[in-house]
Amino acid sequence: MSLPFEYDHGTPHTFGGALPEPRSFDDSRVVILPVPVDRTTSYGGGTRNGPHEILQASSHMELWDDEVGADVHGIGMFTLPEMELPFGELEPLMAEIQRVAAEVLDRDKFLVTIGGEHSITPPLVAAAAAKHRGLHVLQIDAHADLRETYMGTPHNHACAMYGSLKHAELTQVGIRSMSTEEAAAVGGFNTTVFYDHNMRRDPDWISKVVASLGDPVYITIDVDGMDPAIMPATGTPEPGGLSWYEILALLRATIASRNVIACDVVELSPIPGMHAPNFLCAKLVYKILTYKFAGK
Repeated sequence: MSLPFEYDHGTPHTFGGALPEPRSFDDSRVVILPVPVDRTTSYGGGTRNGPHEILQASSHMELWDDEVGADVHGIGMFTLPEMELPFGELEPLMAEIQRVAAEVLDRDKFLVTIGGEHSITPPLVAAAAAKHRGLHVLQIDAHADLRETYMGTPHNHACAMYGSLKHAELTQVGIRSMSTEEAAAVGGFNTTVFYDHNMRRDPDWISKVVASLGDPVYITIDVDGMDPAIMPATGTPEPGGLSWYEILALLRATIASRNVIACDVVELSPIPGMHAPNFLCAKLVYKILTYKFAGK
């Protein structure tokens, strides 16, 4: 496998399996980066296995999208090998994630990062913001993740959005869990919050989410933002959350109206013998790519 930059990696797996038209890094529009971090999860755990299981599940997808009426694999989708991340201090780990993401984005690729825990998002956002001025982040999540530090580190998954705020404005959707301290502080942050308990009372909630976003947009999806009835395989499956069709409607509207330049899907903790959540994540990634590239 020939890459235009170096990093430590493990055995390669491919998003979509043996695609009919395999592409090189250089002639692919999309680059998939698996980042199997599981350092700070405080309940459940197992996110280190998420990227592998998403890639495995993706090999069983059909490539034709009946909703859009398109098969977008021909744009070229190149899967990087899983990052082998340094043990020890979290600071160099985050720096390495940011460096690799910047290498991809600087080559004008659409970067899809699959995790791994949510702590990987701030360095990804930092890399995207360095290339794209005025970046705005759309977060789909059960948790606000606005703690400054947690369990002794600012690089905890519970701090993912606080760290991202250093680089971009936020819109947070599906939020239904935050600490008392976060609730007291959220009004002072550069974020617009759509709380799960009341956002659907407004039939135009999706339009208002999109209207709150600047341009360009980075999308981060913590899978616990979805209803645990369809996504039980996550460390903290909060009651409530978005249905499959709600999240698709939000993503399609966002991508139609904004220049989405990268995304991540994080916090899958695979359950042995239960393949549906893994497949959902693979399908979700492919739906994002379909919405982004079907017209191209």
